[in-house]
Amino acid sequence: MLTQKMRKTKSALRRRSPCPVSCALEIVGDKWTLLIIRDLLLGMNRFKEFIASPEQIPTNLLSERLNRLLDNGIIELCPAPDGTRHQAYRLTDKGKDLNATLTSLKDWGLRWERGTRVLREKRN
Repeated sequence: MLTQKMRKTKSALRRRSPCPVSCALEIVGDKWTLLIIRDLLLGMNRFKEFIASPEQIPTNLLSERLNRLLDNGIIELCPAPDGTRHQAYRLTDKGKDLNATLTSLKDWGLRWERGTRVLREKRN
């Protein structure tokens, strides 16, 4: 498994541009990645919970996106909160910093895209 320092170095080597917007989009700039981050912010933390989201992400894409988020220090593995042997995912501080971005996207969608609504609120 890659250490956090190795992950950061690996990520920096793949950059196409020093532009911060471009770098951020290379990591989180697709639909599925942002929806996974949304679900983590809403309290989901297990692979099976992400699969159950209404958007129905294919399992191969979910695995790839979770690995990308791990490689870039957005999420980390942790013991499952229910005490089972399974592992769960949680946002790192870097990942939690995306909350404002997703809130802005949600607000924009509610304002400008007719028929949208918040599907679920954050779990405690």
